[in-house]
Amino acid sequence: MRENAGVTSDYKADYQELVDEISELLGVPATLENRDFELIAFGAYDSEGDLDPSALDPVRTRSILTRRSTAAVREWFEGFGITRASAPVRIPPTPEAGVYRGRICLPVRHRGVVLGYVWLLDDDPGPTEAQLGAAMQVTGRIGALLADEQRAGAGLGRELRAVLTAERGWQQDMAVAELRTALGVRADGPHTLVCVAPWPSPDPDDAPSVRTVPHATALCTVPWGATAQSLAVLVRLRSADVTTPALTAASRVLKEPAGARGGRRPREAVAAGVGEPRIGLAELGEVWQEASAAARAALAEPRFGPVAEWRHVGPYRLLTSLPPQTAHDPAVGPLLAPAHRELARTAEVYLDCAGQAGRTAAELGVHRQTLYYRLSRVEQLTGLDLDDGEDRLLLHMALKRARLA
Repeated sequence: MRENAGVTSDYKADYQELVDEISELLGVPATLENRDFELIAFGAYDSEGDLDPSALDPVRTRSILTRRSTAAVREWFEGFGITRASAPVRIPPTPEAGVYRGRICLPVRHRGVVLGYVWLLDDDPGPTEAQLGAAMQVTGRIGALLADEQRAGAGLGRELRAVLTAERGWQQDMAVAELRTALGVRADGPHTLVCVAPWPSPDPDDAPSVRTVPHATALCTVPWGATAQSLAVLVRLRSADVTTPALTAASRVLKEPAGARGGRRPREAVAAGVGEPRIGLAELGEVWQEASAAARAALAEPRFGPVAEWRHVGPYRLLTSLPPQTAHDPAVGPLLAPAHRELARTAEVYLDCAGQAGRTAAELGVHRQTLYYRLSRVEQLTGLDLDDGEDRLLLHMALKRARLA
């Protein structure tokens, strides 16, 4: 029985071995992709001409180099019925689609469900029926392996979700203990969490797989506000001082958010936050709060995004911890009305510039007299004195906090 701790690394070697076995059986290079056309393994059969780059068409080259195919390519190949096939499917060359050489698709199935595809270049005369039959036997083993990996990955996702949604105290402690058991020896190293929000779909099938997100150990969806969802990514680090793997994972997820499987991206803005690294799993709850706060800061302040680290969001480390009602301070409330949007922006820029009129006027592109008039209107609306340090602090906090509402 496999340990969940080896969900990615252990399986990778097994997939490569099986794909190499198919390549040897058929005497041609083979590639293995999952059902989302993401490359898993590439078997390079050492035969004259087979590895010549000129023999590869654009579709195959892109798949190998970028480890994935476009939505249009996926739709074109699926038009040949490969999602329903239980036997090899021959696909003719179609130069106008970028497919200069014919393909043979070996569907990888497990218990009647297609989990991936093995792709071969179809030559003349090509593999015999007996050879293809032997290769299909190997795809059955690949299907069982893919199913096993899916179960292991889904289990880790459920364990992670339990940790992040459990109430503080004994419930969270138990959830952490279960996740630690599932991860095995990998639980003791440095970790952090990435929060990607808002995530367009609560359906786990719309989340990326651990395999396709660099450095990810587990993924799950977590409630974000009253109705939305976020995506949580647990990232194991080599060092608690280096968050580069988490930044890489966040960037990868943002490039292909959920809902993009059909080539469509969500219209609303999406950002990612990265929490502070911790050793072990005991403080994952706190790390998740930091990652969520950093994501909120990135959504509020584009200068932080699209991927923000909690350590770099400055005052938003405090502002994101304030309850929502603080965005509606009675003194500042009138200034936040839509009719006074320009006045609010003027006040915020003025406070960002430490009250320096010259810098503020230059930043806003207005004359100093215009700036002074606007600031006087701000004081009239709020009843605050911009020469008073505490009043300025209140106004600055309220304006920044309003971005997070």
